[in-house]
Amino acid sequence: MYRQNQKSVKAKGCYPTNHICSVCCIIPPHLLKEIAKRGTPQQSDWAFQSLTHSARIRGQRDVLSLAPASTTSGEKRRTIYDASQGTSLPGKLVRSEGDAPSNDPAVNEAYDAAGATFDFYKEAYQRNSVDARGLRLDSTVHYNVNYDNAFWNGSQMVYGDGDGQIFTRFTKSIDVIGHELTHGVTQYEAGLRYQNEPGALNESMSDVFGSLVKQRVLNQKAEQADWIIGAGLLVSSIKGVGIRSMKAPGTAYDDPVLGKDPQPAHLQNLYKGTDDNGGVHINSSIPNHAFYLAAIDIGGYAWEKTGKIWYITLQERLHPWSNFARAAYQTISVAGELYGRGSKEQNAVRNGWKQVGVEPGLFPFIWYY
Repeated sequence: MYRQNQKSVKAKGCYPTNHICSVCCIIPPHLLKEIAKRGTPQQSDWAFQSLTHSARIRGQRDVLSLAPASTTSGEKRRTIYDASQGTSLPGKLVRSEGDAPSNDPAVNEAYDAAGATFDFYKEAYQRNSVDARGLRLDSTVHYNVNYDNAFWNGSQMVYGDGDGQIFTRFTKSIDVIGHELTHGVTQYEAGLRYQNEPGALNESMSDVFGSLVKQRVLNQKAEQADWIIGAGLLVSSIKGVGIRSMKAPGTAYDDPVLGKDPQPAHLQNLYKGTDDNGGVHINSSIPNHAFYLAAIDIGGYAWEKTGKIWYITLQERLHPWSNFARAAYQTISVAGELYGRGSKEQNAVRNGWKQVGVEPGLFPFIWYY
């Protein structure tokens, strides 16, 4: 059952680091490829740079993995750095925990959203920061020039300013920050491998809890929320509401530059290609939609029951190779343990998975890695 003392943390090092995303970016490669293909020469260049930059980021990640982790404590500690449009991390220290607000909105947005994410996990699930041991939340803003992405690099958050023609600054969307920090939670818990269905579950967990962070800050019940990931990221001239929709997968955008949102709402339309690490961003919509359906059916504040079911499942029941069927089985099981067999909550979770075409399975290993 649910361990209030947060003992699990998967024995840190039990899973090799290549099981998780070395760099987890909010803007998926398939979207950047569409911009590179459809955009103006300048937009295409920005998108191509964002795509090719990932290799160097992975190199930085390898170096960072050898460095001592930032210190931990029982208190919320946020540290914001400014890369000044360079790529050296972390950059110049510009705001620490308890400092007065900056004149730079990106600094304040990164600071406030990191705090909201810390508070969310601490107050909703008694989790002490990303690693459950009080890890300091480090963030770098103004990364690179016209950089169209934000990412968790294994030890800190990094935000680009966007190009101003397609994307605005990436600190504007609190769910994006909650999403990326949740990659850290997954890193310390299930360690879901960043490939195929386990990778799509990894992305989905970040979407789920990123959305819940936003809903909690806005004091929204499930039926009041927009369930959009990245609302506010797109400039007004782009035809879209965000980068993903948990409520209506495949409808987040339809734009001459971005193309059409490719996310499926049902397993029968699962993307089976090799792009995007086997569709980790594309297919995340299937478990995303299952969560949305369960949350709407259960009602109330989604983080209180549905989110708790998903959190316990992530913390205690999944492993690096878990696929959709295992996630379905385990969330249904946890719902029964928390709220009773045959309860409204368990039936809602079961029906959510059923409506996206996923049949629960106990030991569904995937061997195609």
